[in-house]
Amino acid sequence: MGRSSAAVWLVTLLLCSYLPASSPASTVLDTTQNVHESGTSGLSIGFSNGPAESDEVKGSLALTFSVAGTGTLDSLLIEITTDESTWDTLVNLTTTPWMYPFDTTEYTNDTYKLRASGWDSDSESFALATSGWFDIVNQVPTITAFTVLNPDAGTGASLSDRAWFNIGAQDTLSFRWGASDDDLKQATLANVPGPGAPSTDGPSSLSYGWDWSSGNMQEGTWSPRLTVHDHSGLSSTATLFIGIDRTGPTVGTVTVGNGNAWQQSSTVTVSGLIASASDGQGSGVASVEYALGDDDWASTANDVLTMTLGEGVHTLNLRAVDRVGNTGSTSAVTIRVDQTAPVGLSWTVDELTTSRIGAANVTFNAEDADSGIDNTASYIQYGFDSNGVGETPDLSGRWLTMGVNGLSGSIGLASWATKSRQHLMLRAVLVDEAGNDYTTSASSYQILPGLDLSWNMSQTNVDRIVVRPGEQTGNVTITSVLESNEDYGGSVIVRLETAPADRSSDVDWTVMETRNLPAGTLSNSSETIVWQYTVPRSGQFDLRLVIDFADVIDEYDEGNNNNYLVVTGASLDAPGLVPSFGPSLLVLVLVGFALSLLQKRTRD
Repeated sequence: MGRSSAAVWLVTLLLCSYLPASSPASTVLDTTQNVHESGTSGLSIGFSNGPAESDEVKGSLALTFSVAGTGTLDSLLIEITTDESTWDTLVNLTTTPWMYPFDTTEYTNDTYKLRASGWDSDSESFALATSGWFDIVNQVPTITAFTVLNPDAGTGASLSDRAWFNIGAQDTLSFRWGASDDDLKQATLANVPGPGAPSTDGPSSLSYGWDWSSGNMQEGTWSPRLTVHDHSGLSSTATLFIGIDRTGPTVGTVTVGNGNAWQQSSTVTVSGLIASASDGQGSGVASVEYALGDDDWASTANDVLTMTLGEGVHTLNLRAVDRVGNTGSTSAVTIRVDQTAPVGLSWTVDELTTSRIGAANVTFNAEDADSGIDNTASYIQYGFDSNGVGETPDLSGRWLTMGVNGLSGSIGLASWATKSRQHLMLRAVLVDEAGNDYTTSASSYQILPGLDLSWNMSQTNVDRIVVRPGEQTGNVTITSVLESNEDYGGSVIVRLETAPADRSSDVDWTVMETRNLPAGTLSNSSETIVWQYTVPRSGQFDLRLVIDFADVIDEYDEGNNNNYLVVTGASLDAPGLVPSFGPSLLVLVLVGFALSLLQKRTRD
């Protein structure tokens, strides 16, 4: 038993040398307070090192025990309580040394008592020992401050409020900390930018901060962690959120006005300046700088920019600036403004006749100097009118839109023959790329008959133009060729008319002969007709060949239905001479006088 006691005391002394300075001094409890002998056990157990009455204990405490008397100690059960009605087991020791490192930090601050129950296998009974009532007064270090100095943006208090720096690779970050504790020992800092980590602050002296320069401060984000320790073995941690950003943000795709390529209004908005800009994993976009053309840069933190611009094409330069002052690259946005409506030029319309088979092509020519014609929005409207006057087609009653948008299309009818002498009215609705629109005035195109009868001018003639009047000498032969522009199966009335060439306006034409050409005469589109006419007296006479004098036949051109010829009846007063070629006596005298004057000037 003596050797066992010596071993226990040796271990106790060694453990005490490692106890923290704040641990209470070793206390040997007196027998009356700490030892209770049971029944027949001859063992006596006491606390060699343990809390005394009213001690304040914190951190770790090495519990050691003294064992005396007779008997065999097989195990030692150590328990703790706050009211002596319920005991909680700390440990059950079964071998020497009879020692237990009691970590008080596992318990809340309160008043406690310890009990040691030794099992004596010789007497098969317990030997008991209790400590006095003691107080656990552990204090966990309280971190009162943890910050990084002079951030360019943010505080570092949270992920959403990261402390951002625009520093170079060789620059320094200054961390500062503070804590409250009754036995503060040291602090460490981890998760900082660059290779390595700052050295421990303490335990010999505390600087309450680090000026950290790793030599390789890279861009990115970090979460530096401060850990504060006390001599009781307690610790607390706190985290900062920081970032290093040396790269400027980029400007994304902004929306100009209504999003179209051309804007109709001189007041133009550019939206999405901030929303579309991106700083990647950096500090975030703070503002956007803008300059129109070569103007000076201006800045805005708004997402929408409103400008007043003249007509034409403008260049808006944009660049984004982040929260730590980095400026991104410049991007150019083209803004086009057009407030002028398109200009209508002319129509191109196929010939419209009742003989047309199929659709008639219609094209309108227009121009727009700025944005250009929007062919998908522009269109042609048409209708049928009785006289081609007005702005609304009276036969259709309304404007009809061609089935295909654009300024070129076709109008198809089941039969154009029913539209003779009606007018096709057209108008164009012009829209440019900016949305400016203009509706042209109505234009009309008459739908004429397809059939046209006419005289072949080159093959219609008279055999003599000057004759002696009279039944025997005044006969002339008129050869005429009647033509139609298409095969015509109907009948045609033609006639020969005459009138004096020197007639007054009230003298009418005299019908000399009327011929009714039967149906089918012009089935081959041509007919030769020979006429005879006798000049009744001297003087000039006009001859007129007339087609369809009553306008029974609906023709394309009624103006080519007449063909005019002239014949002359010679005067009978100068035999052998044609009156119009015989010079008068007065003319001969005047010519002679003129020749004498000319000869006189030559001699002079």
